[in-house]
Amino acid sequence: MKASIYDVARYCGLSVVTVSRVLNNTGNVREKNRRKVLDAIEALDYRPHAAAQSLARGHTRIIGLMMTTLHDRFFETVVNEINRALARYGYFLALSVSSDVRSRETHDLMHEDRVDGLILLSLPEEDRYVAQLKKRSIPFVLIDNQRRDHMVPSVLTDNYYGGYEAAKHLLSLGHTRIAHVCGPEYFLSTRERKRGFLDALREGGLSPFAVVQGDYEIGFGYNTAKSWIRSGKLPTAVFAGDDYIAVGIVNALAEEGMRVPEAMSVMGYDDQYIASRLRPYLTTVRQPAENIGQSSVELLLKWIGAGSTASVTVEWKPELVIRESTAVYKA
Repeated sequence: MKASIYDVARYCGLSVVTVSRVLNNTGNVREKNRRKVLDAIEALDYRPHAAAQSLARGHTRIIGLMMTTLHDRFFETVVNEINRALARYGYFLALSVSSDVRSRETHDLMHEDRVDGLILLSLPEEDRYVAQLKKRSIPFVLIDNQRRDHMVPSVLTDNYYGGYEAAKHLLSLGHTRIAHVCGPEYFLSTRERKRGFLDALREGGLSPFAVVQGDYEIGFGYNTAKSWIRSGKLPTAVFAGDDYIAVGIVNALAEEGMRVPEAMSVMGYDDQYIASRLRPYLTTVRQPAENIGQSSVELLLKWIGAGSTASVTVEWKPELVIRESTAVYKA
């Protein structure tokens, strides 16, 4: 038999009113009690009657998610967590994958009668989206936004810290010729990772072997490493701006019979699925995708429930994951 709201209340030992407040994000509920309700919802597989709630509150119970690509395991994990978190609150997810704010699919989502709110995931032209959403009074949250001064709810990773820790790890292994191969400058995450990397090197009295900017693609890492090989001048260690770039570097070295980390230490960023499958296993910086997805849903539903929101930025710390692709420098 399908669980009811009364079953949820009995399971967590709280009132139906409290459960309802958590489901609808209305009123003040202590964090401890809110967690009890969410755990009960998951344990009982409770699903609110979306149609009835929509009619009662004038809402669609649909949240839109806009992004530019699905070819990224980190983004995929964030999207999965957003979908799971929304389901716990009785919401459905509508996904739009487009790089054009003027596309028909994007235009349809950016109507207040189509969705209750929107989550924007790492959009390069976010200023245009933000302006449209503010104009139409649609609640929204930015994930991995490109600016910090939008005065809107956003969820970020401390990419400066991630870049800094990556460089400190390579320095601790005795490397002094360290390169950084990164993605496009318009991403705040790119700029912050690079800034942290450079600051760590300056603290050690060093300049980078090279900073090469391109795309977050395997081919870019591959071509960069090949150019170093042709020149006969290679760094002893590389911090790649993401795991795909790192994979390209490892592939280029392998083609020349150069082993990682013996010939060069290589580390990435994101801890994509491939990072723990590729040989050698890749040292990287893990972003807390589950926390990012959950935080974005909580911020957005608070806005929807309250009717207005404060400019809140939630920033999560990444984690250094040391595997086999980095080692002590041996002259």
